Amino acid sequence: MTTPTPLPGPTPPERTPVVIVGAGPAGLTVGNVLRAASVDCVVLETESRAFIERRPRAGFLEEWAVRALQGRGLADRLVERAPVHTEFEFRFAGERRRFPYTEITGHHHYVYPQPLLVTDLVREYADVRGGDIRFGVRDVELHDIDGEHPSVSYVDPATGERHVLACEFVAGCDGARGVTRAALPAEHATVARHDHGVGWLALLAEAPPSSDCVVLGVHPRGFAGHMARSPEVTRYYLEVPAGDDPANWPDDRVWSELHTRLAAPGARPLTEGPLVEKRVLDMHNYVTEPMAYGRLYLAGDAAHLVAPIAAKGMNLALHDALLLADALIAHLGKGDDSGLRGYSDACLRRVWHYQEFSQWLAELLHGPSSGDPFRAGAATARLRRVLGSPAAASTFAELFIGKGTDH
Repeated sequence: MTTPTPLPGPTPPERTPVVIVGAGPAGLTVGNVLRAASVDCVVLETESRAFIERRPRAGFLEEWAVRALQGRGLADRLVERAPVHTEFEFRFAGERRRFPYTEITGHHHYVYPQPLLVTDLVREYADVRGGDIRFGVRDVELHDIDGEHPSVSYVDPATGERHVLACEFVAGCDGARGVTRAALPAEHATVARHDHGVGWLALLAEAPPSSDCVVLGVHPRGFAGHMARSPEVTRYYLEVPAGDDPANWPDDRVWSELHTRLAAPGARPLTEGPLVEKRVLDMHNYVTEPMAYGRLYLAGDAAHLVAPIAAKGMNLALHDALLLADALIAHLGKGDDSGLRGYSDACLRRVWHYQEFSQWLAELLHGPSSGDPFRAGAATARLRRVLGSPAAASTFAELFIGKGTDH
């Protein structure tokens, strides 16, 4: 929330140029880039360090994002440890069709689950670069973000005292349910939304991958996905009704549906194992425009959410974070405001590219199970065009890999 003036506290306000709310990939990237440029900042995070380092999240990173992190000294462990993916496989109508997107575009994906990236970024920021990060804070509030002297206050979990951080800028990186997104006045921001009308049951199996690449199963019973996370762990997805309860999906039912939806002649049988995670993700998107208000700048899911259909969320968060960090450094170091003035527009160009692609791919994956014969037929035609036309394949591959958009 935002209030007109800072709440009084028992201690005088601390001062720092930038307060970063949220220690996900976006917030930690902003913090690391600022520290490297000798710009002081404080990161506030409501969860513990142990929690954010194991919170299950996305795992696909586009090559441009990894190279950008590498250029900032933030990807050494990632590049050393992350498997590289160069193609995926469609399974539909009894067929198996490989799609070699690296062969088409010259670019690839890295598979590096978000908890590993967050662990690396926290270590670099706090342990290596000596950055100030405060975990477990409560009741974060924003004050005077539309004025010249904004501040952020929070309650110290150990003492119960409210602390105030006086700053010049606030980076809102605390996700879809965070306080920074809620601080944008309704009359200032437009929120565009799209609901796909389906859910995905997100599953984590303690079982080796059953394919050497990502598998996308397009089936009349619903989409199914297979994504390797490590030699011992596999991520699966099952399309389910929106709002479904994971309790409706006992292990036997899950594996039965996965076997059915991912079946294809010559395919290796799925290796089953304990399902250590079951969550239903309702497939919806939103975009907040503009991504800034006064001295507050949003990044990542605080500004926009793209359903995990096309594995774009973490990549967008990193894109925002790098632009925002550079813009803050330019202003604080050289008085150059151009980056901050153009921040929202620059981010939104890529955001809308990815949103449109996600919606396009969603119809390809979900159309056959929609119960609508027209949508099913059109989705199958779309898929066959991608697999049969070099021009269509090239366009699809470039969007899938994040090539051809401004970054």
